[in-house]
Amino acid sequence: MQEKMLFHPTVLSQDFKFEFSYPFEELFFNTDDDAVINAIHFKTENPKGVILYFHGNAGNLSRWGIITEFFVEKQYDVLVMDYRTFGKSTGKLSETALYNDSEFCYNYLKKNYSENDITVYGRSLGTGVATYIASKNNPKQVILETPYYSIIDVAKSRFPIFPVKHLLKYKLPSYQFITKINCPIYIFHGTNDQVVPYKSAKGLFEVAPTSHTTFTTIKGGGHNNLVTYEAFIKGVNQIL
Repeated sequence: MQEKMLFHPTVLSQDFKFEFSYPFEELFFNTDDDAVINAIHFKTENPKGVILYFHGNAGNLSRWGIITEFFVEKQYDVLVMDYRTFGKSTGKLSETALYNDSEFCYNYLKKNYSENDITVYGRSLGTGVATYIASKNNPKQVILETPYYSIIDVAKSRFPIFPVKHLLKYKLPSYQFITKINCPIYIFHGTNDQVVPYKSAKGLFEVAPTSHTTFTTIKGGGHNNLVTYEAFIKGVNQIL
């Protein structure tokens, strides 16, 4: 049952037509193991850079595309993909697949942008993928919204009576990846997050490279509403 508890995809028909407020290109990436990854690439005139966005554990691009328009408004190109089984993406979902598909997207961007123009952004579940890809490459910066120390850490707080360390197929050990990131890292987390405990994000911060990691506490912030807080908006605006 753990996959159903961790992932909440909403499937889209292959002929579904996306509608957004900004120009975009719909992409389909064919992987080596016969999966197809659906992605949206927003393109602006004279972009300040590009954001590779890894979304949370629910919904699909019809929702996340609208959410990432927040960055297009700031004159950034954005590439956001749907994980396998989400939206129009197909193939077998696994932790290895998450990593491989993220690498596929990063390499796609490297063909069209300098790495110094790439911002890796992770939200919730996507923060583990974001820390992984940033640890393997050299982007300009990494932004983590409501991140976790590891999926095991979150599961321990949710299911304290189970030996989750031995049961979980998905580890997503952000605490290991973050130590290998060489670019600036920005973490945002709310004190009232009922999904990923605030202490999990603080634990991640404590093992992150101190010289280039910034932690912003959003007082009262929950898991899905940081964008409604001035401290979050101000922080992201300063970074971008």
